[in-house]
Amino acid sequence: MEELTNKDIEQIRQKGLAEKDIEKQVENFRAGFPFVPLVRAATPNDGIIRLDQDYIDKFKKGYGESVRKNTIRKFVPASGAASRMFQFLFEYLEDETSNSAEVEEFIGNIEHFAFYEDLKASLARKDISIENAIPRKDYATIIRELLETGGLDCAHLPKGLIKFHRYQDHSRTPVEEHMVEGANYSINADGTVRIHYTVLPEHKEKFESHVISSLPNYEKFLRVKFQTDYSFQDESTDMVAVDMSNRLFRNPDGTLFFRPGGHGALLNNLNKLNDDLIFIKNIDNVVPDKYKVVTYDYKKALAGLLVEYQAKIFKYLKELEDKQNLSLRKLEEMLKFLKNTLHFNPPDDLDDSNPEVLADYLFRMFNRPLRVCGMVKNQGEPGGGPFWVENPDGSVSLQIVEKSQIDLDDVSQKAILEDSNHFNPVDIVCGVKDYRGRKFDLLKFREPSAGIITHKSKDGKSLKVQELPGLWNGGMAYWNTVFVEVPQITFNPVKTVNDLLRDEHQ
Repeated sequence: MEELTNKDIEQIRQKGLAEKDIEKQVENFRAGFPFVPLVRAATPNDGIIRLDQDYIDKFKKGYGESVRKNTIRKFVPASGAASRMFQFLFEYLEDETSNSAEVEEFIGNIEHFAFYEDLKASLARKDISIENAIPRKDYATIIRELLETGGLDCAHLPKGLIKFHRYQDHSRTPVEEHMVEGANYSINADGTVRIHYTVLPEHKEKFESHVISSLPNYEKFLRVKFQTDYSFQDESTDMVAVDMSNRLFRNPDGTLFFRPGGHGALLNNLNKLNDDLIFIKNIDNVVPDKYKVVTYDYKKALAGLLVEYQAKIFKYLKELEDKQNLSLRKLEEMLKFLKNTLHFNPPDDLDDSNPEVLADYLFRMFNRPLRVCGMVKNQGEPGGGPFWVENPDGSVSLQIVEKSQIDLDDVSQKAILEDSNHFNPVDIVCGVKDYRGRKFDLLKFREPSAGIITHKSKDGKSLKVQELPGLWNGGMAYWNTVFVEVPQITFNPVKTVNDLLRDEHQ
């Protein structure tokens, strides 16, 4: 790596980083990250559990009974900017002759958006009738009023504050929908609903203002008390970029060009929460009330399954710690649970005939954070999927793997990817405390080599950027993992504004 200037070193330290951190990042660019070795796709009855109604009812009941002794929180990654939703509208404003089917769909159905009345009123204050503008094909005026300052300013809002759904007498943002969800499946024994949003610093004030103004109505309507807090992606998780020759990429003023480290950086934020059970769900994956019942049932069922498995694990850990009545038969029972229930296969060289060796191994494998992850059938969504993966020590476990982590030049690995038919919708329940009630240090259970390198461009120049191991990918590589199939209705993200026209959002 080229020598750093005093100005570089000061910039690095201001981010809470050290020179060795930058050296490591550059070395990662040079060496690359290893591909994840897939063994096979996780499928129903081979890594993915299907719950019938009896089990759903059983786990829901178990979760309900556990609430009195567990603290519960929703963790909502909400840093996404709404501008990405409107990309095709920005492109239209740059060149109004480049009309597209997306623009026509947007304009042709504009009255079906939850923000329509606000948009109509905003234009009316400027003596512009939206009903007259559309026949004249004056789309640009309408789009600018939606996106720009002086209108609804949606281009500068976080996605969580865009009105998504319209009800008979009001509309709701994703933030409000998460409040309603929280009151139905993550309410604590004292009647509080704790929600933690990860946001951009420039958006925090807007989030707080929106939540504070919404609280009275929702607390009255839902008969709960909300405790909402926020955190930012720590600057110490930012990553340098390099050019195609692996030299540090710089801004026009000569300073180092840093980029956020991806959603894997949020592991730091999650690690600071001290709750017993934590639900993770993305900000834009919400639906109107009429579709929420299935979500409530499965969220409670996932949590109930976690509580039941966790109780069994804690019982085993206490027995292993006491080292009393640990017959080989009892150890074999534990090993069977590890393999068949937690879907973790130890390496072939484990001497499972030696009680002391086996007991020590089981203790280490059980004494880890636990996550239960919902999986939906893949209907073409990009992103991570569930696989059986070989770990560096030769063990085989369940992991969520991104397509970019797979060696597509390897015919056998590509075939495994093509066999996969499920997708990770970021529907996760986490148990982050050990059998003594102590909080795990989650940073100790990630795989540092599971980062991702991609190619981008800036100011017309090619560069390489790096992301930390993803929050639910390499960031949770050494958690105990359970996959459960969940219905498609529980996964309805909004990537573009026109997604709001789907039946599930109307």
